[in-house]
Amino acid sequence: MTPVPRTVAIVGRPNVGKSRLFNRLARKRISIVHDMPGVTRDVVNAEVKDGSYTLLDTGGLGLTGSDTPARITKISEEQVGFAIEAATVILFVIDARDGVAPLDERIAQLLRRAKKQVLLVANKADSGKEKIKEISEFFRLGFGEPFYVSAEHGNGEAELRDAILAKLGPVPEETELEKERLSVCFVGRPNVGKSSLSNRLLKSDRLIVSDVPGTTRDAVELDFVYVNNDGKKWPFRLIDTAGIRAATKLSSSVEYFSRLRSLEAIHSADVVFMVLDAIDGVTQQDQSIAGEIIKAAKPIVIVVNKWDLVHEAFNKHHPLVEKFKTERAYREHYEKTMFEKLFFTPGAPVMFVSALTGHEIGRMLKSARALDKRLDTKIPTAKLNACIIKLADRTPPPSTYNIRFKVYYATQTGTRPFRMKLFCNQERSLTESYRRYLEAGLVKEFDLDGCPIHFDLIGKKNRTAADRIAAKGTRKNLRLAEASGSNEEIIDPSMLDD
Repeated sequence: MTPVPRTVAIVGRPNVGKSRLFNRLARKRISIVHDMPGVTRDVVNAEVKDGSYTLLDTGGLGLTGSDTPARITKISEEQVGFAIEAATVILFVIDARDGVAPLDERIAQLLRRAKKQVLLVANKADSGKEKIKEISEFFRLGFGEPFYVSAEHGNGEAELRDAILAKLGPVPEETELEKERLSVCFVGRPNVGKSSLSNRLLKSDRLIVSDVPGTTRDAVELDFVYVNNDGKKWPFRLIDTAGIRAATKLSSSVEYFSRLRSLEAIHSADVVFMVLDAIDGVTQQDQSIAGEIIKAAKPIVIVVNKWDLVHEAFNKHHPLVEKFKTERAYREHYEKTMFEKLFFTPGAPVMFVSALTGHEIGRMLKSARALDKRLDTKIPTAKLNACIIKLADRTPPPSTYNIRFKVYYATQTGTRPFRMKLFCNQERSLTESYRRYLEAGLVKEFDLDGCPIHFDLIGKKNRTAADRIAAKGTRKNLRLAEASGSNEEIIDPSMLDD
């Protein structure tokens, strides 16, 4: 494997403080820190702005114990091997108080064979010099004098950062391909095949895949380039997350923090792939996860994975599909039932895929790119108001608190996500069901499938002087649009009256 430019990997035996050092250097809490050895299993990464490099945290080498099955231990070591191959600089972390352990020497041999730039980091050097092992013991590893740091308290951090930047050299200019990179995130409940989908995209086993629910604990970020059928390159950043469990079913602090990391991943992604199981259908937990995506105002593509199992069921005449004549009939039924339960995701694109066979994987990525482009749509104010008038005429809003909700005028105030300012009679008179009706209507009218819309309501009593000035400008622009004939729809003046 060719090293990834400006990539720094943190390696070492379990519980020497790798994840804490990772969080310190990244300047945010990303990797899960816990006293239980083996918490970090996948390769976790973050972009470090101070120096523009990618930082990798790895699972500990030599993991043992009942909480880390032998198979996962083996794969975790493979992840460390990937990090060593991918990195241009390696931070070899040891415990300053324990000295050199046999496993440290084993890791040192691996690193010497890799012939990479290595910085030896003696962590936990925060208890006084009398508790730190003699420097001669560390020299045995063959990487010179260590950097004494305390990842917990920040001691020695500045010196280590300077050494990393000296090894990496000057920051190169960003390429056009990097500027186009789209960040996508797989989210879903445990064991729906998120990591398998990631591996299919990456054409490797760089992520841990296991039948054991909860194998992936951290959110993992990896860059890749997808080449479509016409040879065009699409750059992506893939965020694979731990399965999101219900908050009431979290059995440990590790699971709690895993859930937080997954929710943070949703907020950092450009487009979110919501992964469902083609056999199980939509569960209550799926509904909850979809709600988190909507709450984060992120565009969503619904990915129904394990379609190969449906195909197999039809070939074997399995009782599961006996009431359906064709796969198409099953798919239509699935989609209808799905949107009945996920009614708050209007127009979201739906992809029926298979991580095992690669079925429709390319279309899934194409859909994400198309969705991302839609996020820059700017709707003319006149057309926006005409659409709202049409929706209100088609289905008048219900009366709430003896008041019927009325929009006087509307204007788009933002993209990514779409924000619409609605000047209305009273904010509280807009029911949740009618809000969803307006959103679905706008999504359909302006081809915003999968794009969330946020309404900012400004009632009469809460309007500021600036709002009133903006209102006059809006009404003037609408009248000019009508006079010039630039808008096909005629704006109802009653909608614009204060």
